Amino acid sequence: MSARQTTALVVLLASQFMMAADFSVLNVALPEVGVSLGFSTGSLQWITTMFALCAAGCTLVFGRVGDFVGRRRIFTIGMVVLAVSSLLGGVAGTPAMLLLARTLQGLATAAVTPAALALLTTAFTEPGLRARALGLNSVMMSGGFSVGAILGGVLTDVLSWRWAFFINIPVAIAAIIVVPLVVDESRAERRSRIDLPGAVLITLGMFAGIYGVTRVGEDGLDAVAAASLVVAAVLLGVFWVVESRTADALVPVHILKQRDIAFGNLAALFIFGGETALIFFTGLYVQNVLGLSSLLAGLVLLGIGVGQIIAGVVGPRILQKVSPRSLLGLSLLLQGAFMLFGAWASADSAWLVPLIVTQFVNAFFSMLAALCFMVIATSSADADSQGMATGMATQSQQVGIAIGIPLVSSVFAAVIGTGSPTVAQELSGIHTAIAVTGTAQVVIGLVLWLVLRGRSPKPATSV
Repeated sequence: MSARQTTALVVLLASQFMMAADFSVLNVALPEVGVSLGFSTGSLQWITTMFALCAAGCTLVFGRVGDFVGRRRIFTIGMVVLAVSSLLGGVAGTPAMLLLARTLQGLATAAVTPAALALLTTAFTEPGLRARALGLNSVMMSGGFSVGAILGGVLTDVLSWRWAFFINIPVAIAAIIVVPLVVDESRAERRSRIDLPGAVLITLGMFAGIYGVTRVGEDGLDAVAAASLVVAAVLLGVFWVVESRTADALVPVHILKQRDIAFGNLAALFIFGGETALIFFTGLYVQNVLGLSSLLAGLVLLGIGVGQIIAGVVGPRILQKVSPRSLLGLSLLLQGAFMLFGAWASADSAWLVPLIVTQFVNAFFSMLAALCFMVIATSSADADSQGMATGMATQSQQVGIAIGIPLVSSVFAAVIGTGSPTVAQELSGIHTAIAVTGTAQVVIGLVLWLVLRGRSPKPATSV
């Protein structure tokens, strides 16, 4: 890499890490935020939900807009919004002000994440460098979520939850200044109109679906949750019909029909949804079953972060020798298999070390699967559609992160029942939730391995 490329890579990866960390940085601090600003217990979940709705619901639209108006421009605008929203969140004095800040942070994430990924794929066109850049990007995106939980615990214990917002500001300012100097503008060569009906349908459909799943995880399948899911299904169905009849579709139907892209984005839901659920229930197990502090609970998650970093470093080398189509399903299968070890963890603290070790291996294969998915999803589209392809890939990742915890939490809630659960009941719920998640990953991984293996004998560097 040239010095200019190295600088661009560092800045773009730092932005990706920050965006991923923003999703989870307040999770550990939610009780303190509630006390500080006067949130009711039932309304605390909106601090996370508002971010998830905007981040996952608008990503594809912003990715496609970047194709037309310029990916660097969208990236810069998103960073400005992030800096402003982080300042707003840091000084928030009311619940409404904090929720507005989280909404704006979600929109900034939806703009910056696909734009940064598209800038990476267009800046690094040489296959080996692109695989390396995508590997490091996957580390930042996946590792950011787990590190965000650790960082949130440390900042809350040492300083204040408000620093979970303030820490974004200098990074955002640095990106706003540096990116225009080291990254060339990138946009589609063929200009066309923006598919407004498709944009509205996919955004509202994603909003309704994510809200419905979140509601199921918190309150069960009540009338509101069922209605939201039905509305989401209808809107997404209409979206498919509209896209099949639109010349300048937001997502051309022929792209959605490509087996690699379809199954790759399906895999992302299980890769990221399963990993975020594992992080959540590990924190629950360590704090509520073993009785450790929130800070120590965050430190236990370091094994996941280390496993992801190592896989991100060695993954591109592995993909130079093995096709990502062959490796994707196998990696997801092994991710699920090592997750299943947590389904036997007891209330004895002696289980802590084996749990950390198995989660380290789980995280390694999770990152390897994420890298395979990202290579497949971004290498199957032409240069004019990179924003769309990266937007779709990022949206799949964001949706997996957004719905993973609510879906698995509904399994946990069904086991522990209503009222105040005992430690034994919580442990039983954690066992069941992890068993269901790990089994689903093993099954989907096996299906993907059978469907995609042999699709291409070529390694990732020539995909």
